Amino acid sequence: MTVAIYVEGGGDSRQLKADCREGFRKFFENAKLAGRMPRVYACGSRNSAFDKFCTKLAESEAEKSSVLLLVDSEEAVQGQGPWSHLERRDRWKRPTDAADDNVHLMVQCMESWFLADAENMAVFFGQGFRKTSLPKNPNIEEITTSEIASSLKKATQQCKSGPYSKGRHSFRVLAVICPERVAAASPYAKRLLDVVDELSAR
Repeated sequence: MTVAIYVEGGGDSRQLKADCREGFRKFFENAKLAGRMPRVYACGSRNSAFDKFCTKLAESEAEKSSVLLLVDSEEAVQGQGPWSHLERRDRWKRPTDAADDNVHLMVQCMESWFLADAENMAVFFGQGFRKTSLPKNPNIEEITTSEIASSLKKATQQCKSGPYSKGRHSFRVLAVICPERVAAASPYAKRLLDVVDELSAR
């Protein structure tokens, strides 16, 4: 079964959307899904991702389970799981045909995943990278988006490529981090990888 993932990210730029797809492609490939890769759709805004997901879910009569939504949680997850959180935060009504496993969260944002693999971040950014500037909390899902943004900027401000920039660096970093380390640090990331692995094996 081919899994379709509608992802928040890529903004309004065609190049950024291509970078988003490529970053997630490498991430899933590194998660040992080569040969049964999900199809990633970079949707730009979170609202656009939700709208496109809902449209595809309504069209996909036979394989609704293979249509997934992936967005940032933007804050600590509250309520009974992702749908409850998104209904409270974004006022998104859960589609009638949507199951629990149709929705997934990057908690609290995609950059949270980077904190699980500081070693590969250090290789990517090279000389000047300051690992000590990253948050010390091993529970990366507890770290706020503002703390992550400021710590990434501090950790990379002396690097040749310049301080961390979401548009310039985010999807290139995603392509090199280790999914196993991310899954070990983030239960919601592990949930995503487990569901994709199970669906793609059908």
